[in-house]
Amino acid sequence: MAAESATAIPRGQVDLLDFIDFSGVECLNQSPSHSLSNAIKQGYREDDGLNLESDADEQLLIYVPFNQVVKLHSFAIKGPEEEGPKTVKLFSNKEHMGFSNVNDYPPSDTIVLSPDTLKGKPVVLKYVKFQNVRRVETTDMKSLKKIEDH
Repeated sequence: MAAESATAIPRGQVDLLDFIDFSGVECLNQSPSHSLSNAIKQGYREDDGLNLESDADEQLLIYVPFNQVVKLHSFAIKGPEEEGPKTVKLFSNKEHMGFSNVNDYPPSDTIVLSPDTLKGKPVVLKYVKFQNVRRVETTDMKSLKKIEDH
């Protein structure tokens, strides 16, 4: 999974990369060799050969804090249709959820991804639910390919 290139951002919007507090970013179940950095860091996310993968099952729990309040309009994911996520649940302003309690909270938005969205087409969110965002978490990346031990 990789984020869309900054050059494809619609007019009037900005890439939130500069607003991410990288010291607080976390990803549970990530593979050490296919980590979250591949998906969100400048220079890595543009490389189609790098991706984010789970090392355990189809779920990843990604926590992205921002260094100021932001308005989140949309997001983009790139990945192979057969191995990319099918469903993404986003949680706005929740503190460090874990797999043991993530189902205790209703998601702010649930997105079912299509082959087009896995090519980096922006997914527009329920904008009213993402107006004053300090942090966002995502989980339930159903059907994400599990890395097999070699």
